[in-house]
Parts: sequence; structure tokens; C-alpha cells
Amino acid sequence: MVSFLAAGGEQHAVEVCNRARLFVLAESLGGVESLIEHPGRMTHASAAGSPLEVPADLVRLSVGIETADDLLADLEQALG
Repeated sequence: MVSFLAAGGEQHAVEVCNRARLFVLAESLGGVESLIEHPGRMTHASAAGSPLEVPADLVRLSVGIETADDLLADLEQALG
């Protein structure tokens, strides 16, 4: 599990999630595939305005069993 703040703010974080191809946009931790999500609009949307709110520019990755080179290449192109 890895998370980072997108330098371009919330809109850039959403775009990164949408541009990823190998990382699948999903809210699960139970599989072997690599996943990407925007917690502020997905898993933590109900926490908006509360002390549990996550930063709007947060992107979360769950790294699976794909090769590291393929995952890095996908993330690089998604960050655009």
C-alpha cells in the first residue's frame, strides 16, 4: 500500500487515477492485481468535513504482482 499527494491538486489526482492502465481503479485490497483510487471521492467520501477527512489530492495505490517495471511505467504515464 502506497499513497501520495498529487502535485496538481485534486483534479490532477483524479486524472492520474483515470489515466492509469495497469493499475485498476477500484476500492479493494483483497486481490493480487494493482489498484489505484482517489480516496476523497471513493472510500472516504463520507468523511468529508470531519476530522477523518483525507486530503483532496491524495492518491492511493495497492501494488499487486505485476512486474515493477510495468507498474512504474504505468504510473509515470498516468502522472503525465
